[in-house]
Amino acid sequence: MASHRYCVIMCGGVGSRFWPYSRENRPKQFIDFLGTGRSLLQMSYDRILPIVPKENIVVVTNEKYAHLIREQLPDISPSNILLEPARRNTAPCIAWAAYHIAALDPEASMIVTPSDHLITNENVFTECVVRGFDFVESHDALLTLGITPVRPETGYGYIQIGQEVEPGILKVKTFTEKPNLELAKVFLESGEFFWNSGIFLWKASSIIEALHRYDSDLTALFDKGKGCFGTPAETDFIENNFPSCPANSIDYAVMEKADNVYVECVSFGWNDLGTWSALYDNSPKNRDANVTQNCQILTYESTGNIFAVREDKLVVVHGLKDYIVADAGDVLLVCPKSEEQRIKQMVNDVKLAYEDKYL
Repeated sequence: MASHRYCVIMCGGVGSRFWPYSRENRPKQFIDFLGTGRSLLQMSYDRILPIVPKENIVVVTNEKYAHLIREQLPDISPSNILLEPARRNTAPCIAWAAYHIAALDPEASMIVTPSDHLITNENVFTECVVRGFDFVESHDALLTLGITPVRPETGYGYIQIGQEVEPGILKVKTFTEKPNLELAKVFLESGEFFWNSGIFLWKASSIIEALHRYDSDLTALFDKGKGCFGTPAETDFIENNFPSCPANSIDYAVMEKADNVYVECVSFGWNDLGTWSALYDNSPKNRDANVTQNCQILTYESTGNIFAVREDKLVVVHGLKDYIVADAGDVLLVCPKSEEQRIKQMVNDVKLAYEDKYL
């Protein structure tokens, strides 16, 4: 059975909330944020290897990152690197991967996972994914992994659980986008809501059928390429047609509409590492509760900061509390952690003022 199991690693994002460390030419999934010697992408690949044979691991990324994928994952065959000619969010990305895999193996089941998440308990992750594969291979089901919430988080989507159909696997009642703090507290206290991890399992045929039902504009476009998927003609077809896909997330396109959606409730030390604060929370701290990345620091009356500095610099600070200090050589960002949601706006302002020079 394992030989029909595939993994799709989505690797096209820019990671603008980690600017200026994460840049257009080297986004966060290619960076060794945790000082382990492996980038977030490489860690994602490592954790799937015990479950899926490497020849069945497919990476979907933007054309401009092809060289980084080859450099960081030299064991991946070039034919397993799908290069998007344009960024179109997760629905077109997953549709292409499903059509590609189904053409190679009509019996395929697949896990779809982002390339930039942190998972600390990999043994539990393996058990959960194997259970998920077993479930979708024996049911016509779209399965998402729901993370047991540990705080009233406003930055994640939530899944409301319904009836249990198998131990740990439940019918999904509703998806809710990022709630405000009051609602997030209600969700946490109810025990009925789980974080939406953005990790999915299904048979390739099941997701293609669901896309036909709920996003027929998208499948009409991919159906034009029938016969070319899994052949050398696929590249030209994608080059000519993929840019006309409407940008849409798989949650909006399918998961919020379909009636065969299930959630496996899991707890394996997951974090989407979407913000500097998340990186701070998941990094070792010194006795003053400061976090350092690639630099030496000398601090006075300074606590709760994260210092991410590209070159081997000494950073000396006095009286700084709960700040992000990120030095990428040509850009220095100094911002309170409490205001980090404004970094995306800062990136837009930099683009307006300096075009792409500092992006």
